Amino acid sequence: MPKKKRLPAGRVALILFLCQMISALEVPLDPKLLEDLVQPPTITQQSPKDYIIDPRENIVIQCEAKGKPPPSFSWTRNGTHFDIDKDPLVTMKPGSGTLTINIMSEGKAETYEGVYQCTARNERGAAISNNIVVRPSRSPLWTKEKLEPITLRNGQSLVLPCRPPLGLPPPIIFWMDNSFQRLPQSERVSQGLNGDLYFSNVLPEDTREDYICYARFNHTQTIQQKQPISVKVISVDELNDTIAANLSDTEFYSAKPNRERPPTFLTPEGNTSNKEELRGNVLSLECIAEGLPTPVIYWIKEDGTLPTNRTFYRNFKKTLQIIQVSEADSGNYQCIAKNALGAIHHTISVTVKAAPYWILAPQNLVLSPGEDGSLICRANGNPKPRISWLSNGVPIEIAPDDPSRKIDGDTIIFSNVQERSSAVYQCNASNEYGYLLANAFVNVLAEPPRILTSANTLYQVIANRPALLDCAFFGSPLPTIEWFKGAKGSALRDDIYVLHENGTLEIPVAQKDSTGTYTCVARNKLGMAKNEVHLEIKDPTRIIKQPEYAVVQRGSTVSFECKVKHDHTLTLTITWLKDNGELPSDGRFTVDKDHLEVADVRDSDGGAYTCVANTTLDMVSASAVLSVVAPTPTPAPIYDVPNPPFDLELTDQLDKSVQLSWTPGDDNNRPITKFIIEYEDAMHEAGLWHHQTEVSGMQTTAQLKLSPYVNYSFRVMAVNSLGRSLPSEPSEQYLTKAAEPDTNPTAVEGLGSEPDNLVITWKPLNGFESNGPGLQYKVSWRQKDGDDEWASVVVANVSKYIVSGTPTFVPYLVKVQALNDVGFAPEPAVVMGHSGEDLPMVAPGNVRVNVVNSTLAEVHWDPVPLKSIRGHLQGYRIYYWKAQEGSLKRNRRHIEKKILTFQGSKTHGMLPGLEPFSHYALNVRVVNGKGEGPASPDRVFNTPEGVPSAPSSLKIINPTLDSLTLEWDPPSRPNGILTEYTLKYQPINSTHELGPLVDLKIPANKTRWTLKNLNFSTRYKFYFYAQTAAGSGSQITEEAVTTVDEAMASRQVDIATQGWFIGLMCAVALLILILLIVCFIRRNKGGKYPVKEKEDAHADPEIQPMKEDDGTFGEYSDAEDHKPLKKGSRTPSDRTVKKEDSDDSLVDYGEGVNGQFNEDGSFIGQYSGKKEKEPAEGNESSEAPSPVNAMNSFV
Repeated sequence: MPKKKRLPAGRVALILFLCQMISALEVPLDPKLLEDLVQPPTITQQSPKDYIIDPRENIVIQCEAKGKPPPSFSWTRNGTHFDIDKDPLVTMKPGSGTLTINIMSEGKAETYEGVYQCTARNERGAAISNNIVVRPSRSPLWTKEKLEPITLRNGQSLVLPCRPPLGLPPPIIFWMDNSFQRLPQSERVSQGLNGDLYFSNVLPEDTREDYICYARFNHTQTIQQKQPISVKVISVDELNDTIAANLSDTEFYSAKPNRERPPTFLTPEGNTSNKEELRGNVLSLECIAEGLPTPVIYWIKEDGTLPTNRTFYRNFKKTLQIIQVSEADSGNYQCIAKNALGAIHHTISVTVKAAPYWILAPQNLVLSPGEDGSLICRANGNPKPRISWLSNGVPIEIAPDDPSRKIDGDTIIFSNVQERSSAVYQCNASNEYGYLLANAFVNVLAEPPRILTSANTLYQVIANRPALLDCAFFGSPLPTIEWFKGAKGSALRDDIYVLHENGTLEIPVAQKDSTGTYTCVARNKLGMAKNEVHLEIKDPTRIIKQPEYAVVQRGSTVSFECKVKHDHTLTLTITWLKDNGELPSDGRFTVDKDHLEVADVRDSDGGAYTCVANTTLDMVSASAVLSVVAPTPTPAPIYDVPNPPFDLELTDQLDKSVQLSWTPGDDNNRPITKFIIEYEDAMHEAGLWHHQTEVSGMQTTAQLKLSPYVNYSFRVMAVNSLGRSLPSEPSEQYLTKAAEPDTNPTAVEGLGSEPDNLVITWKPLNGFESNGPGLQYKVSWRQKDGDDEWASVVVANVSKYIVSGTPTFVPYLVKVQALNDVGFAPEPAVVMGHSGEDLPMVAPGNVRVNVVNSTLAEVHWDPVPLKSIRGHLQGYRIYYWKAQEGSLKRNRRHIEKKILTFQGSKTHGMLPGLEPFSHYALNVRVVNGKGEGPASPDRVFNTPEGVPSAPSSLKIINPTLDSLTLEWDPPSRPNGILTEYTLKYQPINSTHELGPLVDLKIPANKTRWTLKNLNFSTRYKFYFYAQTAAGSGSQITEEAVTTVDEAMASRQVDIATQGWFIGLMCAVALLILILLIVCFIRRNKGGKYPVKEKEDAHADPEIQPMKEDDGTFGEYSDAEDHKPLKKGSRTPSDRTVKKEDSDDSLVDYGEGVNGQFNEDGSFIGQYSGKKEKEPAEGNESSEAPSPVNAMNSFV
């Protein structure tokens, strides 16, 4: 029987289906397919970039990744490798990269503060996490200070400072009194964003001695308190009495009553201020004013309107908030404080910057060999972010070369890829406000076609509707898809059918003759696959008689009819709705086949009734309206839940049963359907009620089963169709007799904690299960393979017993039986356990080492006998280290050893990451639950030569007219015997173009070399690397310039000192003077008209000339253009940077660079190749710009 797959009805389903089409070589999420395909790692979960931890809890740094094969994980801390094996407090979750740092047992959180980064790696590449900055939260105390009482007169303004301690994260501020009651706030009294408490004017009721500022640190759930502040407000009458008794007229503010006054701002200060906010954050602007009467605050935006859906007013309109702020929200915002005596305003200039955000993040790319593709990484921000690429976590500039890869700014272009081109690429977009990091892999696969749609799938479609036949497929290269109908049919074409890119065949209008078998065929150069599906066309569902409009009187009966015709092979379901919702759950509504009948019609029954006819493939509906007309309404009865039962009585009291009887309360016009009985155990769980049983609403007695040794009370609740009643009053208490326990403890285990003991543990019985007083446990044990009798001991109501003096790691049979003062529980089940483990006794033998290459070795060993393990075998552990030949024993205590553990009974393992051309030693140990066994004898081996690292340094000294001298230090890691050095160099002309490349071989024993016959005043770029027998190492580059020919410079003539040039300049100056005189004479000849003379005579002294360039009034001045650059300004207006501003700046290494480093180490700024002219110093020529190799923010 083919599996049925039903398509949704309508054209909307087609649109939704096409939205899910897979693009070329996108791997479908088919579990069987994913099991077979290799895939580079993908980071699936990681801790946040700014990770604030609770110093009282263990630190968990998350890093989860997927890939095929499963990736391995490693970490860096503050840019260097973090060896978790060396720190006993750090563990990594198995099969994951998540770290757990156990600081609860020992250690401090501050010790592990730093920047962490996770790397997930498999054979296809390496993915990296964000930089995770781990910082412990801090909640410091307030500094002690002596606060003087504040005395002021009625109507004055007041600011009570809070100044909370700096915490991480910042605390939440609020003001309360000594009773921990929040102080009331209003338009007159409010708390500012900085935590201070502002009084626009004080009143006598503001007098109190307990104004207390609290700082709540949510991360650590602690609250710190400032010393209370005392405030006393003196009214005018009190002030006059005080002045008359003790003070002069000027000693205490003034004897005059405090008069009303116009507003002034308490915060912010001045007429203008600036505010900077980041895109996406909440912009909060604050204005608090004082005055009498209390001022009211208004907000406007000078050059636009406030966004309606994102603007909110807080703190009695003193705070303006705009959520999800964007660059369009930049501008001038004005707050206006107004009272009856006047108004003032303050302008806040808002600038919205932006941390990097994605425009187009790079997406995973799956290609077949020989194909082309690209990774695109586009981000925006303010300032514009800098884009940099990495390959497998290594900056692309120093990553292994890939001939199929080409970098073009924010795009990596791949052409003619091969399987070795698979890698994980990282795009980093950063500016001074943050960074973005995205991993995207390139996976090169060669796979024959596969069809993922289930074979013989049956599609059923309603006639005259679209039919969509699936053919989900995968292959690399991308297969071509063809469809055939019938056994010998030809390929279906686009004139009648629609062939979608994802393999789906669409029949736009399916007819009866469309029924049949269809075959999908997928082909590529590696093979072919096909699949058959079946299509059936069904008749549509139709309503042949619809329900009709009805008008009925209240209390009568009404009936609606709905007759339906449908395809006989489909199941029909008819559903009735009222007002597009379900019918009321009322017995008055009866549905019988194609009829709906409503009895005893009520006013609430009026509305639209809809008949919905459903099959598995389609749905139709029809509606009719019911109108209810009624005589003069009569008072409606009261419908409610029942009243609680009463008069509870216990009879027939036996050891394990009792009869409970009660009297029902009023049912409130709805019949009682059932009674619920609950009990309370006053001896073990007083105040906690448990469900006992339920009985029919016709019963008023119940026979209840009881448990031994329980002090019972009962209560009853009645239930009708509207709900349950309140509980009745409790019955009298009834204490049942004690009995032996019915059950034994669960979760029995036997495990040793020491080599000579057996710890037996169990889950004790609760009080209800004890069945009587004196609950104890009989603990029994014996060796599984011995003939000994059971040893037993009776212990109190505990959950553990330790058997001492046992043999090491021997199987035991254990059981735990409950008993009380009445007797024993049934015979318990027997559980097998083991006594404690001890360290293994024997070392692995026959250790062999096979050196695979310069960085990898394979180790084999023979397993140890199981009896000598003395515990559960956990695996084998290899210790290996670099050693000097002939000095293995002498210096072992000073040698750093590395450890690799192999789980289970494996007898071989690989040692990766070895250093080439090195002498190594190793030993092997077996590991059980107790620890390690003795080490095997040390085995030594040597790794072959590898390619060297780059030379340690390269300096160019003694530049002359035609020569340069190079000095260098050998590579720090030669990885073998150096055979020679290779020097390549080429000139760079004034347009930054590179000239021909010269290749030079230098003997390996040299550290200095002089190049002669070079061009004078020319910049050269040098590429220098070392070689061993294994090949060439990494290169180091440098640039230098030869000196200027002084003789040629001296022959150049200063044109400004030549006589002919001086004479020419004089003639030009004389000609200009003559032209000015002629223009002045011609202007005076023009004269003035009478009207012009009158205008000149009566000129308005208020009129000032207008500037032509900006339309402002006043005398024009260009002094602004000549102001010196203020100290602290980062970049002058001409985009140049003076060297004296920063002697150690990146500007020294490239022109047009206004660069900084943000907190994560990434370079922020922009690079420009445009040359700015600078005065030459001495004989040095201007240097061509070189790119700035900025540090990535996450490396």
